[in-house]
Amino acid sequence: MKKIIVLGAPADQGIPLLTALKARGLEPTAGVRRPGAMAATPHPDVPEVAADLYDVASLTAAFSGQDALAMHLPFEFDRDRAATMGRNIAEAARAAGLGKIVFNTSCFVADHDLGLSAHDGRRDIERAIHDSGVPYVIIEPMVFMDNITRIWSRPAIVNSGVFAYPAAETLKISWVCLEDVAAYMVSALLHEDLVADRIAVGGPEALVGEQVAERLSVAAGRPVRFQSLSPDEFAARMSELVTGSREVQPASIYDGMAKFYRWYNDQPLSPVALDPIPAARLLGVTPTRFAEWAKRQDWSPIKVPA
Repeated sequence: MKKIIVLGAPADQGIPLLTALKARGLEPTAGVRRPGAMAATPHPDVPEVAADLYDVASLTAAFSGQDALAMHLPFEFDRDRAATMGRNIAEAARAAGLGKIVFNTSCFVADHDLGLSAHDGRRDIERAIHDSGVPYVIIEPMVFMDNITRIWSRPAIVNSGVFAYPAAETLKISWVCLEDVAAYMVSALLHEDLVADRIAVGGPEALVGEQVAERLSVAAGRPVRFQSLSPDEFAARMSELVTGSREVQPASIYDGMAKFYRWYNDQPLSPVALDPIPAARLLGVTPTRFAEWAKRQDWSPIKVPA
């Protein structure tokens, strides 16, 4: 297995995946909707091929001549569209004769529908992959450490010493960094015995918000406190940052995130906390501790546009 077609290559989750694929001597090709998408990334040398998630012929052509598919996919808040996307990928993978599919779900996925369109659409995609007849591994990460460096979180940390997140004070999260998710994916690609597997992955610690703030304080060199936001307030702040309005539109990514965290917070046991040892042993990955990851980030103050 040498040639790997990657969907989502130019995005935050795709960049470390390309790095990991290259490090293992594999040859990635980026399946992109927009030509030239790789030019502004750290991997401008990665070849591109057109790939429309809603066009089976486009996907089949993109997958042809490749050995395997590694992907993460955009969240789709219309469940029917998510199911169509999954079926298209599965049909194209089968038609192109791919040897394996590795799908990073980008979030926790339950064993049953939750009545949340973005989550349940992920289950439809998983089902399509399972039914494709192509060997597969589904990697289900808990919550990304890298979320904390995004525009909706980092400014408050570095400028005000506040880690504001929509997690209840008691919600434990097995935070995992994107580099580790990439390592799990590449290992799954190369593991010949894994042909129909779902593997949940997370970091080595299940932390509540206060524990995250303690580690951020050390990494930043100044006090950081945790502020537990309601999911609705967090969504409104995200919407305001991006759109200029606190009004959260139905079926938007902000609405979707609020629904996810509302459900997480309401469970008696955290669905985003796990024992990391089984996946780490199976795939030969040593998960990164939060403090180690935090030390590698830039926590210097930043200017926030007025």
